[in-house]
Amino acid sequence: MTTYYFDHAASAPRSAAVAEAMAPWLQGVVANPSGAHHAARAAQRALEDAREAVAAHLGARPGEVVFTAGGTESCQLAVAGRALWARRTRGRARLVVSAVEHHAVLDAADWAARALAGVSVERAPVDGDGRVTTEGLAALLDEDVALVSVMTANNETGVLEPLGAVRDVAARVPGCATHTDAVAAAPWLDLARATAGFDLVSVCAHKIGGPVNAGALVARGGVGLDPLVPGGGQERGRRGGTVDVAAAVGLAAALEGVARERADAADRVGGYRDQIGAALGALPGVRLTAAGATRLPGTVHLTVEGVASDELLFLLDRAGVCASAAASCSSGASGPSHVLAAMGLEGERARGSLRLSMGAETTSDEVDAVIALVAATIERLRSV
Repeated sequence: MTTYYFDHAASAPRSAAVAEAMAPWLQGVVANPSGAHHAARAAQRALEDAREAVAAHLGARPGEVVFTAGGTESCQLAVAGRALWARRTRGRARLVVSAVEHHAVLDAADWAARALAGVSVERAPVDGDGRVTTEGLAALLDEDVALVSVMTANNETGVLEPLGAVRDVAARVPGCATHTDAVAAAPWLDLARATAGFDLVSVCAHKIGGPVNAGALVARGGVGLDPLVPGGGQERGRRGGTVDVAAAVGLAAALEGVARERADAADRVGGYRDQIGAALGALPGVRLTAAGATRLPGTVHLTVEGVASDELLFLLDRAGVCASAAASCSSGASGPSHVLAAMGLEGERARGSLRLSMGAETTSDEVDAVIALVAATIERLRSV
């Protein structure tokens, strides 16, 4: 059976260049980069070279890059670490996060509110396309707000958020830091430009052809942030513990890879996105989500009336199509997508959601095949 991999937004195929870059640090002597002998110095050189590369791709200084064990930890450090710092220095903190954030952000904020006295959370509303409204955001801001967190692009729908407007609104509040989860946007956008002016930026490797459990947090300009994992002072006191050299090298190599192919891939895959949306959106009862919004080139999100997502995904899998309904970490949840609910898409329409996500590896033949297979599967489900 031919496999059609249309779940890049969950995890992209591992790049051969990334595997080659990581290979020297996956076996044999891989010393602790904090050590003093020559093997440790070699590891430290590799680590700092990776830090410089990551910083360049994210528009930061090397000293502002904190390596983490993935995007979730990066978001956790940004949100909860900021809350800890604000409570310690101010005695209180309000966190404002968009209603469509990944659970890495939402759960970190909710944890901080539960566990830390003086910390509270507000959800910024979004419009029907899932974009944060500046009026709704501004209404939530006051002098107690320590952090505003709005993702660069939504991981389910691919919709780009108005980061410039978010940054400008947050700047009206003295001492308010900004964070953006740029994980979903990393394959397609120049993050140095897209996230300019944000104090905290989260990325991970496995969505861009790198290893799992590899990520980073940019903490610009000495933004106040307490470590969640204190230890031996690693990562300039932001995160304790020995840094995984191979993971850092893999993240840097993955960012370099997408930067090389981004322009060509974005144009080509954006055409595939439009082709899929037009073909499947023309089927009875199928609607393209946020059709009028600016979306990532690689993501197509649809809702199918009268069809349940789990049934659709089961039959697509049997046909060789790897896809998803929402964020992969939430695929086993029984409730509807919180993203669609925040957009006002609930009930029968949200029940039949489908996300098809592509990468630079996707071909036109695969797109043609998947369009036919999805259409046939929807017809089959409706017939029974």
